[in-house]
Amino acid sequence: MRILVAEDERVLADLVAEGLREQAMAVDVAYDGADALEHLAVNDYDVLVLDRDMPRVHGDEICRELAQRGAPVRILMLTASGAVHERVTGLNLGADDYLAKPFAFDELVARVRTLARRAGPPLPPVLEHDGITLDTGRRQAFRDGRYLPLSRKEYAVLEVLMRARGAVVSTEELLERAWDEHTDPFTTVVKVTMSKLRSKLGDPPVIVTVPGSGYRL
Repeated sequence: MRILVAEDERVLADLVAEGLREQAMAVDVAYDGADALEHLAVNDYDVLVLDRDMPRVHGDEICRELAQRGAPVRILMLTASGAVHERVTGLNLGADDYLAKPFAFDELVARVRTLARRAGPPLPPVLEHDGITLDTGRRQAFRDGRYLPLSRKEYAVLEVLMRARGAVVSTEELLERAWDEHTDPFTTVVKVTMSKLRSKLGDPPVIVTVPGSGYRL
């Protein structure tokens, strides 16, 4: 899943982003509201983790603009205030969920995952295909009951392919869904990760390369 963390407290923003990356998510960071809107105009995100009191463009205004656009991104609004009227205001502006600071990181991850599931077609928490089982809650993968010791990126690529349910996924889409904006689009990182993933999945081969198009299960 692709996440945008919009938070002006840089240390907090970077900690949240790194923590979400540890959960095999692709994460970009914006440190002010104007930068957040630029990111949202260019990239498709599943979830926006949005601090309400952003400089340059306030979080409320970002919510209003996304609502006017009809943007499908789900919004988890962060605020220093846990007052009921603050939560109600944020939700009325278009936020999908609300989390008061300070928060437990595990709760933030759980809320982000819940919103990401709502961002697309409903899918079960455990994905299965051709003997491969992906437990998205525990971030564990198995093939024919054998545990697969996947890296974060290998897991993320496998999840994208399994969520595609047999459809072809392009290299560009894999870069967008499993990596972040700092990844060189001309890099061989997808090919290298795919090679390692295929090796760990073992035989018989389950990932098919579609020449000129991408990959599919």
